[in-house]
Amino acid sequence: MAKKKQPQKMEETFGGYILHSVPFPSALHEAALASLKEMEPILIEQPYSVTYLHSFGQDSPFFAGLANGHFLVNRDSKSGYTYATPRGHDMYSGEETEWLEIAAEGTVHAFTVCHFGSEEFLPECPFVLTLVEFPGVDTLFLARLIGVEPEEADLSWIGMKVKGRFRRLSKFKPTDVYFYPATIPG
Repeated sequence: MAKKKQPQKMEETFGGYILHSVPFPSALHEAALASLKEMEPILIEQPYSVTYLHSFGQDSPFFAGLANGHFLVNRDSKSGYTYATPRGHDMYSGEETEWLEIAAEGTVHAFTVCHFGSEEFLPECPFVLTLVEFPGVDTLFLARLIGVEPEEADLSWIGMKVKGRFRRLSKFKPTDVYFYPATIPG
């Protein structure tokens, strides 16, 4: 059987990059080659897509809880120190923490109005982020605060009672829980 001959030239295809007016010396002499060190970088904008497999690891129960309408926190069994965000081990002792369900109800500890956000939140700008303080929990939880007007942000919101609501269609992200005023502000 005859061996297939390899092509002498790679096939040219459409779909690459088309650059216009890329500065380059017409004659490559010593001075022209030296000037290449001063050349501006070529910048190419391109879409980039990758399938990313992310593991929540030891935080998986937190996200499973959100998907099922339960707000889970972690507690160190010896000291009782309780974390509002998932944490597999206590930051002081290194001991493994235990899961505990609490009501997704607390108070606004602090907030900020975001006028710019990541790609996911850009269409929703401006929006409000809040640090929620829960009774008996030692750390705060960062979440969206809806049901308030970002343009009317007021320091009176600090201490406001809030309740959590869970997305019906979970995205398995921290944004699967968000908070709203327990009573109408104002």
